[in-house]
Amino acid sequence: MTKALDGIRVLDMTHVQSGPSATQLLAWLGADVVKLEATTGDITRRQLRDIPDVDSLYFTMLNCNKRSITLNTKTARGRELLTELIRRSDVLVENFGPGAVDRMGFTWDRVQEINPRIVYASIKGFGEGPYTDFKAYEVVAQAMGGAMATTGFEDGPPLATGAQIGDSGTGVHCVAGILAALYQRTTTGRGQRVNVAMQHAVLNLCRVKVRDQQRLEHGPLTEYPNERFGDEVPRSGNASGGGQPGWAVRCAPGGPNDYVYVIVQPAGWRPLTELIGRPELAEDPEWATPQARLPRLSKMFQLIEEWSSTLPKWEVLERLNAHNIPCGPVLSTKEIVEDASLAANGMVVRVEHPERGAFTTVGSPLKLSDSPVEVRRSPLLGEHNDEVYGGELGLGDEELRLLKADGVI
Repeated sequence: MTKALDGIRVLDMTHVQSGPSATQLLAWLGADVVKLEATTGDITRRQLRDIPDVDSLYFTMLNCNKRSITLNTKTARGRELLTELIRRSDVLVENFGPGAVDRMGFTWDRVQEINPRIVYASIKGFGEGPYTDFKAYEVVAQAMGGAMATTGFEDGPPLATGAQIGDSGTGVHCVAGILAALYQRTTTGRGQRVNVAMQHAVLNLCRVKVRDQQRLEHGPLTEYPNERFGDEVPRSGNASGGGQPGWAVRCAPGGPNDYVYVIVQPAGWRPLTELIGRPELAEDPEWATPQARLPRLSKMFQLIEEWSSTLPKWEVLERLNAHNIPCGPVLSTKEIVEDASLAANGMVVRVEHPERGAFTTVGSPLKLSDSPVEVRRSPLLGEHNDEVYGGELGLGDEELRLLKADGVI
């Protein structure tokens, strides 16, 4: 069966997480992703190793379904080979520091000259302006995109989220831009520049907080459990801040992830009062309506927790679902990895690797009926040099030997 991006060649000049997460999604969609690395390799091959002298999980989990070639772009011959690779590619993706690729001699104008049909995508930390040259990392993007200021509890410090919204979140945005540019190319015949900034991607994911900043101008945010409101959207713990109040309530036996997140919809209030042993609250005018409950959100979830804390989270889940009350258990990373349903859905996958053996990784969240995904292992460093430089660019065995001896590949 053909894949959605069959025939699309991606030259992957990315490293660490934001770029590799984007190109891995393109690979899962069927693109031929050729990861171009320095002769020393992507730095994450060596970072956070759990097995000595073996590619780290950091690398293997972000670079599945790709081919790897090495190239020293500081050499004249290296730049010649890069020119030829660009000429043969549909997409170029990079996430170097601002201006790094330009200094190699490959400005957007030069890239267009080499290949007018190429889509050239860049991931940077920030857009044009005072932050342009700041070094960007995952949590820096969270801090400057609105996430940290609105994450945590009212009386605590700003917190980072465990979800990598700065890196992998930006990668998803980059994929959207690349796919749009490829689609537009079918009518214009030419490629275009795609720029995505990590700060901008995080801000896009925090749009509800920008919404609430504007609502705050007209009074307190009654859906929040906070007692005090200033002129900024406050941190509000586990409150959804949406139209239907929610909170994580503790369950037995009280471990760090023994919680169920519960959302209280109008239709669910009466069955919920019966479950928690307080049926009189269904008719009590101080509790009966959503508007009446808003000033009492903290007390409402305290009452629910007094019930839930006596039961295991899976039993709480079962009882709530029996009444169609929206809820979900807080799943630990261990529970996620061992979840049979996630494995059955191809979201937790075991992959064989020639050096580290089998490892567990996250599968593709994109499910296309005509483009199924088989997650294949990440490539070893330079594993496809002969295949790409020899088989595709036509370099002979002797030149390949010399290029390797001279440190070009």
